[in-house]
Amino acid sequence: MLIKLIVWLLARLKEAARDFLPVVVVIAVFQYAVIRQPLPNLDEILLGGILVLIGLALFVEGLKIGLFPIGEAMAYNFARRNSLFWLLAFAFGLGFSTTVAEPALIAVADEAAKVASAAGLLTSGDQGMEEYAYGMRIAVALSVGFAIAIGALRIIKGWPVQYLIIGGYIAVMIVTMMAPKEIIGIAYDSGGITTSTITVPLVTALGIGLATSIRGRNPMIDGFGLIAFASLTPMIFVMAYGVMVFGIK
Repeated sequence: MLIKLIVWLLARLKEAARDFLPVVVVIAVFQYAVIRQPLPNLDEILLGGILVLIGLALFVEGLKIGLFPIGEAMAYNFARRNSLFWLLAFAFGLGFSTTVAEPALIAVADEAAKVASAAGLLTSGDQGMEEYAYGMRIAVALSVGFAIAIGALRIIKGWPVQYLIIGGYIAVMIVTMMAPKEIIGIAYDSGGITTSTITVPLVTALGIGLATSIRGRNPMIDGFGLIAFASLTPMIFVMAYGVMVFGIK
């Protein structure tokens, strides 16, 4: 049993090392060929790289074993219940809950609050920064929940994904013209923040599970596209939040 576990772990580490190798090559080439200096704290960097390698191997395997199957199974079970309300409620809750606690979103929201305070846009000190950062997190999480719910409805109804994406970007351009300039860059970056390590596999599994369980849907055509929509709506919601906080420019 122990030998099988070791063999399995070595196989996963080999796959992770293959995926991680381009990062190592790029850093090494630029550090030694362009900057022409040795890496500082090489022992710590090597230890960190080993930990990243192990974590990457275990994380990818965890996605395969746990998150993908549970996402597909829950989507299939909700489709069998034939309850549109509960399916959309689950899709919204999934998008909201996986986004509101996203570490990258928390970090960016806190940094945005600090910058806004330094620019004199927030006048109530630390409390104002906390409220601004929290409000931004809630706005992004609500936008992702809304996007996943609409994406699930799209799969059920069979709407072409390109129409929603085109319409969404038209809305982004319209809101951009009204939003204060201080929030536009943050809003655009917030779209990438939502593609987190937990949201992506669960939402992808949800889409594939729905498309598989609904007659007439093709998982390849209808099962994907949720992530793109989830990356689009935060731009609109965050700029709308900026309009509420700072007013129309």
